[in-house]
Amino acid sequence: MSLVLDPAAQDLLFREAHTANTFTDEPVTEEQVQAIYDLVKFGPTAFNQSPLRITLVRSPEARERLVRHMSEGNQPKTAAAPLVAILSADNEFHEELPQLLPHFPQAKDAFFAERPVRERAAAMNAALQAAYFIIGVRAAGLAAGPMTGGDLAGIQKEFLDDDHIPLMIVNIGRPGENAWFPRSPRLAIEQVVTTV
Repeated sequence: MSLVLDPAAQDLLFREAHTANTFTDEPVTEEQVQAIYDLVKFGPTAFNQSPLRITLVRSPEARERLVRHMSEGNQPKTAAAPLVAILSADNEFHEELPQLLPHFPQAKDAFFAERPVRERAAAMNAALQAAYFIIGVRAAGLAAGPMTGGDLAGIQKEFLDDDHIPLMIVNIGRPGENAWFPRSPRLAIEQVVTTV
């Protein structure tokens, strides 16, 4: 094996990890959320733009409002997960660039002055960060249940604003009984990788 990462960590993050569909009622603590963020914030984004924004849904009232917007199949697990995160892309991320890119603060206006450019950059880079977030949840010994099935426009209106576009909802917690569906097949390397 040519991977440096310990095989147990490989299993935790990838091979044995599945999308969770049920959860125990063990809470996800603020300390766990902090540890996840402290790890995944180092994942790369273009210009270090870091456009991902995370809205944690903890209160019963907010949970009820969110569940109404989820597709029917996603409602029970979203209602039962100990913690739910709304992951969104901040289209005004460029306002933070002077802090995030101190050696090139003019990038804010040189590259991201126009809203359509920011929207494309935010969507791509926040999606990268969403993947890092899922891996970070797994690194914390928790299970993630990422979903896009629901009324994302309704979720935006209910929880966000016009500058924050929801990408996905992630249920988070310890896996419960029958949490996993059987693993689906994956593509072979020759179906994915081309050498030119």
